[in-house]
Formats: sequence, structure tokens, C-alpha cells
Amino acid sequence: MDVEAIRKEFPILHQQVNGRDLVYFDNAATSQKPLVVINALMDYYTGYNANIHRGIHTLAEKATKAYEDTRHTARAFINARSEQEIIFTRGVTESLNLVASSYGRAFLKAGDEIVISGLEHHSNIVPWQIVCEATGATLRVIPILENGELDMEAYKKLLSPRTKVVSVNHASNSLGTINPVKEIIALAHAAGAVAVIDGAQTGAHVAIDVQDLDCDFYCLSSHKMYGPTGTGLLYGKRELLEKMPPYQAGGEMIKDVTFPKTTYNDLPYKFEAGTPNIADVVAYKYAMDFILGLGRENIAAHEHALLTYATERVSALKGVRLIGTAAQKVGVVSFGVEGIHHFDIGQMLDSRGIAVRTGHHCTQPLMDCFKIEGTVRASFAVYNTKKEIDQLVEGLERIINFMK
Repeated sequence: MDVEAIRKEFPILHQQVNGRDLVYFDNAATSQKPLVVINALMDYYTGYNANIHRGIHTLAEKATKAYEDTRHTARAFINARSEQEIIFTRGVTESLNLVASSYGRAFLKAGDEIVISGLEHHSNIVPWQIVCEATGATLRVIPILENGELDMEAYKKLLSPRTKVVSVNHASNSLGTINPVKEIIALAHAAGAVAVIDGAQTGAHVAIDVQDLDCDFYCLSSHKMYGPTGTGLLYGKRELLEKMPPYQAGGEMIKDVTFPKTTYNDLPYKFEAGTPNIADVVAYKYAMDFILGLGRENIAAHEHALLTYATERVSALKGVRLIGTAAQKVGVVSFGVEGIHHFDIGQMLDSRGIAVRTGHHCTQPLMDCFKIEGTVRASFAVYNTKKEIDQLVEGLERIINFMK
């Protein structure tokens, strides 16, 4: 790939921060947006801003078509069987809450068990805790190994006829670990459980085929895959979505309303109450098209080369401890430096124009497992370069020498 040509598509990258060229290594938190996505937002608001699905005038019909075009692209992007299996949400957090609140509250009871992993983001922990409190179900946790991989033997032992839901991330936002989700899903199904996959950290980085995985639910966030914030999707197998009760009530999710009784709309609209985030959903299509245009295999190869290079260079620095050394990872390097607080490192890197994330990354139980407060996390995207990694390493060397 011509990375320099790709970088020209991202206006935000061409600025200085604290007098230095910006190096943006906070992609696991949110990725930057190419012009094609920015222009799609502008085009919607300047050309055909209207509410969807309800109007017969020209702008409403144009907006509806653009909105539903994104659903069509999303179906193909993850290889769902039907567009009715694609539900637009505000992102992975809402998608997980939808499944937990609708499926969990409707079909779980006291004595049932929900299995998650020690790698989970808080958004894949807390909703299930709330479901357990409401239903009497029990939360079980797959332990992790020292290298940041799941203990699969322990997972197999956790499964039983009581297991009703298994919910894990496809890749860890804190460590980058890519989990063996196809095996996890197959084992969950063998135990009679449904499998929920948090794909927040994989949408922009690896190819996703929900039919091949055979997952029951899969969640994506637009803003982590070069799209706008505030939108994403939930994929669910149609047979499960059909029997699940609505998550929210209001306009669009209804078919007929009378005071005695209301009947609900067909899929996917049963789960899309109210006026949606139209503009950002419309622009989300262009983000997916951008990824497909570059080629997911090409993106993965480029980011793997960055990961390998960064891992070698950062781990060679004095006092550095890498956190998470799994064999299969997305482009995340998470580390600490002996004797220097991660917040201090983050602030001093920022003074050099380098944006990284510090803290527990909304994975506090994972940090507790490693007996640390947090890490410095550098996470890569298709527009990052080895030269930028060299700048990161130079900055870290100066910080270590200064603080020591």
C-alpha cells in the first residue's frame, strides 16, 4: 500500500501538536476519519437532510435510501445472511446492552451462568452484572495466561448445562490479543449457550465473516473503523432477534398502536426506536467502503509489520515491561516503564506531539490481574508508519533518561 497517499486522505494528521508533527497512536480509542467520510457527512446535511422511513417527499426518500444503503454494505461487510439481521446502534456499548437487556432479561433465570473473559472491556462486564442482579444468574470469568491469552482449558471446564451465554471480545482493546473466537463459539454452542462477540477492536483490522464464525451476535463501532462517532451495529441471528423483546419503545419500532395493545415492527426496525443518528449511519457506509477498497488483507499485513517493529524497538528500551505478548495480536503495544508512572509518560509524549493512551483502558479487572494500575498503550492504524514508531521510541528514550 502507498501509506503516504493514504495519509493525504486524513486532514487531521497534517497538523502540529506542541510544535511537532502529530503522531497519532490512539487508534484503539478512536480512529481518524478520511475525507470521503467527512464529505459524506457534509453532503447529507447540505443536500438531503430529512427524517427517514416516514416521508414521501424527495429529500426523505433520498435520506432513507442512503441510510438503508449502509445496512446493505454492512451486511456484506460481515457476511450476514440478511439485512434484517443488521441493527444500527450507537456502537458496541449499546449493542452489548441491547443483547444483555433484551435476551438476558427475557431468557435467563436463577441458576443460569454467563461466561465472559478476563480480557473484557467494562462494557462487556457491567451489562451482564446488571442482568445477573436482575435474574439471579451467575457471572463466570475465563482466566488469562501471563502472555495475555485466554486459558482455553479453563474455559472448557467452566462450560456446563447451566451456561446460557458466552460473551467475549474478538480482540482485546488493552493488549491487542486476538481471541480464538471460532473455537470459543463452537464450544459455547456445544454447551447449549449463545455466543456474543465484541468486535470493537477488529472491525478495521481483520476480515469478519459471521456465518463462518457462527456467532449468535456480533457488535461493531463505526468510530474505531474510520467512521463517525455515535453509531455502530449489532448483528444477530434472525431466529434469535425474532423472539427477543424490544430494547426501547417509541416511533419506528411499532406496527400498530392502540391503547389496549401495541404490535411491534418487523426486523430490523423492532430494535431501532425513534429518529436514528441518520447522518453518521449514512457516512458509516463510506468508512466500510474505504476499508474494503484498501483490502483487509493489505491492512492487516501493514499493521502487523508495524506491530512487529514497535514490539522489537519498545521492548529493547531500559526498564520497559510489555503487557500482553500473545502470539496473535492486532496492532496494540501496551507497556509500562519501571519507576515512571504511565500518566507521566503520556504527558511527556504529548509534549512531543505523540498521542498515546494511558490508564486502565476501561479494563480495570485486567489491570488488577497483572497487579498494575495501568499501561501506556500505542495502537496502530493503516495510516501509521515505522518513522512514527521511531519518533515514539526516541521520545521514550529521552523520557527514561530524564526520569532516571
